[in-house]
Amino acid sequence: MPTTTAKHTGPQSAELLARVLFPGRPITVALYHQLLEIGYLAEGDPIELLEGYMVRWHYRTWQHNAAIDGLDEHLRPVVPDGWFARSPRAVTFDDSEPEPDFVVIRGPRGRYHDHHPFAADIGFVAEVADDSLPIDRFDKARMYARAGIPVYWIVNIPDRQIEVLTQPAGPGYVQRDVYPVGSLVPVVLDGTQVGTVAVAEVVG
Repeated sequence: MPTTTAKHTGPQSAELLARVLFPGRPITVALYHQLLEIGYLAEGDPIELLEGYMVRWHYRTWQHNAAIDGLDEHLRPVVPDGWFARSPRAVTFDDSEPEPDFVVIRGPRGRYHDHHPFAADIGFVAEVADDSLPIDRFDKARMYARAGIPVYWIVNIPDRQIEVLTQPAGPGYVQRDVYPVGSLVPVVLDGTQVGTVAVAEVVG
């Protein structure tokens, strides 16, 4: 048991401790933040809160990191004024706090000095998928659609393609377009195409 527990007493801490001891139970975003504040979790730990459950990240392979670098190098320059890009950084939804590999959010930067971006701040998210492909295609697609994220890219390393999900509706996306190596992916923010990115520049 972490020694920090001695500093935190009372019902709230007891509830937190119970949630830690029984991780199969869902927790709220507020409780997740409290776990960070009291030291049970630390910024940078390989944990995300997905639909109320703490989930360990998949290990980022060199291919995974190279794809993030590709997004950073080739997508960031097409992001227009009024938006800016982060990779990877946490965002906060009603029941989740994922850390997408790449996210484009509304500016100015100063609005996020005291909180992570919320769903309404996000124009675009991307997840790089290797062995995490089933999670990214189903669990994270469901989560992002429920949050109303308008554009979700899955950078599919095994199949060397980028899957673009749009038109969120309930627990899923209506539209799914697949772009193989050799094609250009349109970058769309607020319904307007602001540029393109070559698939080969991201998946290699």
